[in-house]
Amino acid sequence: MDAISLLRADHKTVEQLFKRFEKAGDRAYAEKRQIVDRIIEELAVHAAIEEQVFYPVVRQTVPDTEDIALESLEEHHIVKWVLSELVDLDPQHERFDAKVTVLMENVRHHIEEEEDEFFPKVRAQLSRTALADVGQALADARQTAPTRPHPRLPDEPPGNAVVGALAGVVDRVGGNVTELAQGGVNAVQDLIARIIGSSKPTAPRSSAVSGRGSAKPARRSTSTERAKQTPRRAKSAAATPAKRAASGSKSKTAKKSAQATKTTTKRASATSGRSAKPPAKKAAAAGKRAATKARTRATAA
Repeated sequence: MDAISLLRADHKTVEQLFKRFEKAGDRAYAEKRQIVDRIIEELAVHAAIEEQVFYPVVRQTVPDTEDIALESLEEHHIVKWVLSELVDLDPQHERFDAKVTVLMENVRHHIEEEEDEFFPKVRAQLSRTALADVGQALADARQTAPTRPHPRLPDEPPGNAVVGALAGVVDRVGGNVTELAQGGVNAVQDLIARIIGSSKPTAPRSSAVSGRGSAKPARRSTSTERAKQTPRRAKSAAATPAKRAASGSKSKTAKKSAQATKTTTKRASATSGRSAKPPAKKAAAAGKRAATKARTRATAA
């Protein structure tokens, strides 16, 4: 039986006892005493196994259940106080029926919240194997759980496991307190570790082989995408030789033009160097020509 089914079965048992009490006559004191004693035992055991196993495991393994679990612990605390007052209260006491009525209202409200809000979250998160393991742990805890309410004792681990085992031994008479307490603590911790370990996602095969982490595999292109890409690739391949030829011809033309410009520049420089004469030489030549003309004129005269 899985954990939720086991706890629901406890709820049904308690509800049946509540209905029996409500149907009992006003003066059925012995019957009421017997029914209340059964209610006390059932609720004491149920609260103990939830506090020792179910709540600690769920709080560690199911997200967004912290507030519900804490509220459930407070509701348990109130219920255990009322139960402790009913343990030795005379059924003929004027407040006996009133206390049982308040007890039933609180427990019914608690059961409604657990079954409508708490349990669905747990079942949605934990696997069948995990729920079965928790159910087995609850069944094991039931064997040593206190059968009477102890509202002053711790209701969270590890304290509740230790004193709960002690209270269970006292209530049931007999047993090794130390071994029971330590065994309960270890069992719950092992169960939590096992559930958390089984819920971790496995590493992708590619990352395990390459050791490069969770690299995403390359996406394969569809046939439509390949068909769209083929004309583009063909066009690009056809255009490549033409582009290379054009690029080569442009390079050759630019090279020839640069060489022609360089040659022209050299020739112009050489010509200008040869034709250009210094101003002093020009003046001397002009003076010689003038002197020659003057001598010629004098001779003629």
